[in-house]
Amino acid sequence: MAQSLDIDLLRSFATVAETGALSRAAERVGRSQAALSMQMKRLEDLVAQPLLRRTGRGVVLTVQGERLLVHARRILASHDDAVAELSGGRLNGTLRFGCPDDYAQAFLPALLRGFARLHPDAAIEVVCAATPRLEDRLGRGGLDLALVSVPLTAGREILRREDLVWVAPRGAAAHWPDPLPLALGDPDTLDHRAARAALDQAGRAYRIAYASGSLSGLLAVARSAQAVAVLTRAAVPPDLRILTRGSGLPALPRIGLTIRLDAAHAAPLTRAFAAHLRAILPTL
Repeated sequence: MAQSLDIDLLRSFATVAETGALSRAAERVGRSQAALSMQMKRLEDLVAQPLLRRTGRGVVLTVQGERLLVHARRILASHDDAVAELSGGRLNGTLRFGCPDDYAQAFLPALLRGFARLHPDAAIEVVCAATPRLEDRLGRGGLDLALVSVPLTAGREILRREDLVWVAPRGAAAHWPDPLPLALGDPDTLDHRAARAALDQAGRAYRIAYASGSLSGLLAVARSAQAVAVLTRAAVPPDLRILTRGSGLPALPRIGLTIRLDAAHAAPLTRAFAAHLRAILPTL
């Protein structure tokens, strides 16, 4: 007989995955660390798979744990939405949400439409900016929740992985001059640092033709064929093409998307939108 997955177990598991530490997760769910460990053991027994691996820096998900987390987020989001709707508890108020420019066009329409259907009385104010600016604004209390780009390192909650890619106009010359002209984001952004590190390691000379937090400006420079740009794959518009390894440019790393919020003091609307992001973003 198939085992049922208890909502409380899944919620605790998702919190462990988000925090990367049993101690922090225990504080968030209001249980002792020993009780939370017993919950995780029970969940592993139910699915007959190891879900967590303990390290010196906390816990990380196994491959089976990553697979369960995708389902857990969907189940929890559907459960919470059903409870809110059937109890007459539709959420209202205003949420200040930050999103990097390069993800806004690709992901925001679906995310906002889906949440509006569930909570039509809620208002979402969107701020688009580079990740360092969003994190600064969040730290100063100017945002309730932010979606940000982070390196792929152990212990982080990663909702989605994206490739950084070199892009140029369709029909642009196959070979670029030395030094290579670059159009990048602000100097403290992941795309800027990753591009320079890759070129430095490859011994390829370059010059910064454009560096700004303005995505529209970066795209304009790229479209003018005056520089090679670096974007996330999801942000590449149809009129630009991704340069392959045959272009002679070095490989760029993948980066992750995660959520930043003050979970301990988050309002119900903020928590609901965070759960919505966790459920929907990996599927887009």
